[in-house]
Amino acid sequence: MGAHELHEDRDSDLAAAARAELVRVIEASGAWDSDPVWREAFEAVPRHLFVPYYYAGAVTGRQRLWGESPDRVTRERWLRGAYADAPLATRVRDGELVSSSSQPSLMAAMLAELKVEDGHNVLEIGAGTGYNAALLAHRLGDEHVTTVDLDPEITESARRHLAAAGHHPVVVTGDGARGVPERGPFDRIIATCTLTSVPRAWLAQCRPGARILTPFATGLVALTVRDAEHAEGRFLHTSAYFVPLRGASTPEPEIPHLGAVPARTREHELFRFLLALTQGSLAPQEAYALWEREGRPVRERYGITVSGDREWAWLDEPTGPYAWPLPTT
Repeated sequence: MGAHELHEDRDSDLAAAARAELVRVIEASGAWDSDPVWREAFEAVPRHLFVPYYYAGAVTGRQRLWGESPDRVTRERWLRGAYADAPLATRVRDGELVSSSSQPSLMAAMLAELKVEDGHNVLEIGAGTGYNAALLAHRLGDEHVTTVDLDPEITESARRHLAAAGHHPVVVTGDGARGVPERGPFDRIIATCTLTSVPRAWLAQCRPGARILTPFATGLVALTVRDAEHAEGRFLHTSAYFVPLRGASTPEPEIPHLGAVPARTREHELFRFLLALTQGSLAPQEAYALWEREGRPVRERYGITVSGDREWAWLDEPTGPYAWPLPTT
C-alpha cells in the first residue's frame, strides 16, 4: 500500500470515529429526543465533505483550515474540527461572516422540531454548505428537498458538496424571501437565516397546515400555516443566532441599542431577546420594566401572528395586552 492510500485510510478512520463521537454528543444533548430517526441521518452524512475548508478563530485574524493541506497535523485538526459540535465559518467577506455551517446539535434540534413525515415536500431557505439539505435528503429523498440561496457561489459549492456525498436535491439560486413557487406546494419550510418579518410568499407556497420553522430575533419560531394569508405560532425555548436573510425584498435587521439599559441587564439574554423581537417598538427602559413586571418571560411565552397585511409579535396571547407590530415583507 502506498503513502497516498495510507493517508486516505487514516483520514477515513479518523472521520468515522469523529462522526460517531459527534452523534454521541448530539444524542446526549437531547436534540432529537422527539424524533430519533435523525440519528441515522447524522450517522450517514459525512459533514467533512461539506466543509472542505473553514475558518478557525475570531472574525479578524481567522486561520483557514483546509482538508487538502499537505501537513498531516493541520489536516487532522481540520477533520476533527469538522465534527466538533460547533458552528464553522465557511465564507467571510470584507471581515463579515456571510455563510457558515451551523452547530450540529442545533441543526438536529431544528430538524426534529420541523416534524417531517414521509412524503413531505420541504423548502430550505439558506443553502449554506449543503449539509442540512443532505440530512433532509437522507431522511426524505432528494426529490422532496429544495434549497435556495441568493449567492451563486454558495449554491454552486453546495451542489458540489451534495454530489460528493451522493445527494442531488434541487438547489436554486434566488431570493429566499420569494421562495421557490415552481417547487411548491410545501409541507415544511425551514430557514437557516434570521428574519425580521415572515415573507408572504412562503405562506402562499405552503399547503394548509404546513409548518414553518425559522430563526427570528435571537430565537426560533414555529408557525402553523392556515392559508396564504394566515399563520401563527410560538417560539421554542432554544436560542439561535444566524446570519440575516439577504435579498432585495428583505430589510436589514437592526441591532438593539443597550446603552441606556443598566449594565447588569447586559447579561440577561432573555431580555435581549425581547429587545430584538420588538424591533424598536419599545425603548430599552420601557422593555426592561415590562420584562421585570411580567416575571422575566421565557421565549416560549412569545409568539408571532400573520394575518393579511398585518404581522405582530406578542407575549402570552395574540390578542393580549402586549403586542408589537412587525414590518411586512
